[in-house]
Amino acid sequence: MALNCGIVGIPNVGKSTIFSALSSAKAEAANYPFCTIEPNKGIVSVPDPRLDRLVELFQPERRIPAVVEFVDIAGLVAGASKGEGLGNQFLAHIRETGIIAQVVRCFDDPDIVHVANRVDPQNDIDVIATELALADLETVDKRIDKAERGMRVLGGEAKKAAEHELAALRKVRPLLEEGKAARLASLSDEEAVEAKKWFLLTMKPQIYVCNTDETGVRNGNQYIETVRRHAEREGSETVVICGKFEAELAEMDSEEDKLAFLSELGLKESGLSGLIHAAYKLLGLRTFFTSGKDECRAWTFQAGDKAPQAAGVIHTDFEKGFIKADVYSFADIDKYETEAALRAAGKIRMEGKEYVVQDGDVMFFKFNV
Repeated sequence: MALNCGIVGIPNVGKSTIFSALSSAKAEAANYPFCTIEPNKGIVSVPDPRLDRLVELFQPERRIPAVVEFVDIAGLVAGASKGEGLGNQFLAHIRETGIIAQVVRCFDDPDIVHVANRVDPQNDIDVIATELALADLETVDKRIDKAERGMRVLGGEAKKAAEHELAALRKVRPLLEEGKAARLASLSDEEAVEAKKWFLLTMKPQIYVCNTDETGVRNGNQYIETVRRHAEREGSETVVICGKFEAELAEMDSEEDKLAFLSELGLKESGLSGLIHAAYKLLGLRTFFTSGKDECRAWTFQAGDKAPQAAGVIHTDFEKGFIKADVYSFADIDKYETEAALRAAGKIRMEGKEYVVQDGDVMFFKFNV
C-alpha cells in the first residue's frame, strides 16, 4: 500500500484550502470547479508532544519529526467514472494513494459556489461513493470474466486459484452495484489477501473530513451529524475542521499566537492535527524515537515491524548487521527523566531480532557490518 493520503471531494468543498494549511505549500484555491487539475503533494510533519518532551529532556541540537505525505486531488463529479470532469485522470490519481480523506462541505455560505447549488453532505458523499464504486465495478467485471475463463481452461492449482478469486469477487460485486465500498464486504483472511491484488479504489480505508465554519467547530451542526452517522455505519473515522480558520492559523509564526487563536474557539489543538494523526494511524504507521545530544528524532515504521526492520528505517546497514537494541518506553523516560535513572530502575531492556517494536519506543541499535 502507498504510504500517503489522498484528499478528495466534489469541487469547491475546501480541499485545497485544507491542503495548503496542512503542508504550507500554497495549493491553488479558487471559487470555481476544477481549480486543481494536477495533484499537489505535500510532506507534512506529524505533531507529537512526546518528541517535544524528549527535546526538553535531552536538549539536542536538532529536532526532527516524523512526516506523512498528503496529496490534493481535483474534485470528482457525477459521471467521473465515465470520464466526466477529467474523471479518468482524477481516478488514476486516487488509485496511487494509500488511504482517502474525503472532504465534505458542512457549512452554509451563499458566496461560495456549490456544484449542486445546495449544501447536502449525504448527497456529496454518495456522488463520490458512486463514482468510485462504478470505476471498481468495471475492474471487478473484467476480473470475473478472466476468472471464469480460467476455470474453463485451467486445471490443478491454477483452476483452484481462479475459483477462490471468483468467490471473493462475487462477494464484492453486489456492494459495488449498490454504490457501496468494496471494503464493506465480509471476506475471509485468504480472500482479503486476494482482494489486495485488484487495487480497488473503494477498498482503500477512508476518513471523512467535515469542513465547517467556526460555529460548527464549537457547537457542531446538522451537516456534521449527517457525516458522522454515515461514517459510523461503515466503521470510518470523522474529523471536524474549519478550513478557513486552519488557513489563518497556518500563517502564524508564533506558537503563542497560535495557542491564543485556538483558545478563542475553545480548542486545545488544531483540527488539522487530528487529521494528520488519523491518516498516520490508518496508514498503519507508528513512531519510535532516537534521542541524544545531537538530535531527537521521530522515525516512522509499520505496525508489526520487528527490531531489524525498524533499524533499517534509519539505514539499510543497520538492518543487515543488526545485533540487538537497547529499548525503553517514552512513558518511562517521561517519568524518570534521565537514562541514568532508567538504568538504575532497570527500565532499559536489551531486545533481539524477534522483538516487535512498539509505538513510543526509544531505541539505540547495535549492529556490525
